[in-house]
Amino acid sequence: MSPFRASAGFTDHWDNFRFEIDGGVATVSFDRPEKLNALTFEVYADLRDLLGEIEHRDDVRVLVLTGTGRGFCSGGDVDEIIGSLVETGSKGLLEFTRMTGSVVERMRRLPMPVVAAVNGVAAGAGAVIALAADLRILSESASFHFLFTKVGLAGADMGSAYLLPRVVGLGRATELLLLGEGLDAERAVSIGLASRVVADAELADAARQLAHDLASGPTLAYGATKVLIGRELDMDLGSAIEMEAFTQALLMTTEDHVEFYRAFTGKRPPNWKGR
Repeated sequence: MSPFRASAGFTDHWDNFRFEIDGGVATVSFDRPEKLNALTFEVYADLRDLLGEIEHRDDVRVLVLTGTGRGFCSGGDVDEIIGSLVETGSKGLLEFTRMTGSVVERMRRLPMPVVAAVNGVAAGAGAVIALAADLRILSESASFHFLFTKVGLAGADMGSAYLLPRVVGLGRATELLLLGEGLDAERAVSIGLASRVVADAELADAARQLAHDLASGPTLAYGATKVLIGRELDMDLGSAIEMEAFTQALLMTTEDHVEFYRAFTGKRPPNWKGR
């Protein structure tokens, strides 16, 4: 556990999704299969709070997000969220939109790899949550739908207008966010929105294998890489090079870097510690 924690302990149980930890891999499974894992206010809030806690846990090195049943996440529940928000005042609406945005902000800030195992539809907020992951593996039945304009809202939501152009390019992002049209798994991979597609029955194993490979690797280096990628998006080249110089100099003092050299000279695999 990080020594820089306040008196509050970690949450033992989350009411609004499944949460488990195995071998350094934490898995969040959205668990409303009858609604294609549509989000409620409570799911958003729990996910936001989990992301605030998880970086302080010593037993988690990688986070996996997935859904139960036929879908990853179909976005906000029309009855439970949209139906309620139409009667909410401006202050409450801003509190809601800030809460949803904080989920993505915390995912991007989390100093560990986040893997989205997209098993079926990822729509609206569900598509943005998958977008905010570092790596995306898709089942053959997976699809993305950035639906915000379809419900009369800006295509820019929860950071999508910031992230999507950086993942797939400005032209494709403009098309997806303006038109709100879906794209299947094959096209998602072809435009760089995901890394690979596997058979539906193989998705859980593929995501688990990737996550455990990452969890057994040099996680401190992974975290630094993720932070630098995020920070350097809006830097000039000189500032980026200087930040990388400081980061590399710091990482050269770590146990993992020393372990690499010992393993290399000893002709054995490294035993990474994440320190």
